[in-house]
Amino acid sequence: MKKKVKEAIISVRNLTAKFGEKTILEKIDLDIFPEEITVILGNSGCGKTTFIKNILRLYQPHSGEIKVFGRDVAQIEESEFNQILQKIGMLFQNGALLNSMNVFDNIAIPLEQHTNLPKSIIEKMVNVKLQLVNLENVREMMPAELSGGMKKRAALARSIILDPTILVCDEPSAGLDPITSAALDELILNLRKLLKMTIVVVTHELASIHRIADRIIFLDDGKILFSGNLDDAKKSEIEAVQNFFEVGSF
Repeated sequence: MKKKVKEAIISVRNLTAKFGEKTILEKIDLDIFPEEITVILGNSGCGKTTFIKNILRLYQPHSGEIKVFGRDVAQIEESEFNQILQKIGMLFQNGALLNSMNVFDNIAIPLEQHTNLPKSIIEKMVNVKLQLVNLENVREMMPAELSGGMKKRAALARSIILDPTILVCDEPSAGLDPITSAALDELILNLRKLLKMTIVVVTHELASIHRIADRIIFLDDGKILFSGNLDDAKKSEIEAVQNFFEVGSF
């Protein structure tokens, strides 16, 4: 009996991204598979953020194809893309919490914008997500009152409030101490298992990569230098990849 081939949930073919005459990404081909954690690596300016913004249609590709759930996001109507976008959660590097709102109201924003649920249901859903990220006792606190790790967890709760199929994380451990960073990684792993999410992470934190990565995409000067699992990445004979895993930073 043949083993069933896993289909990509995000499939990128021949993606080229430019700003004016400057090429940021050149002929990128890659697949991201369901319920895996794919980590995107590379030094500053290699195109990591541009890649994420092309998936989210914040940038329009110069050429190529980006399929999410089998649909080319650059070609579909805005209304259909908005439906896809509701299945994608985004955890921003700085959390992007609104300082004028308490934790509860921050997390409730996507529900209020994209659903017609009554307030009683919204409250229950927010409380559930607060429990999942171990913040059930801070719902009335303002972002300025939270520690760095608590802000990241509150932002994580907001990013999963619509139960997304895909979660995109931009430098989730940035600015956190090693203990808090490890706790956040453990939370991400638990949420992946519990909610069966596909997770795409942009990070340069070596310890975090070892804890969470199933698959590594290593970008260099707008091109994919390496694509494969973590063990193969650590054994790679590609100099830039070797240097990253030996030195741990650029």
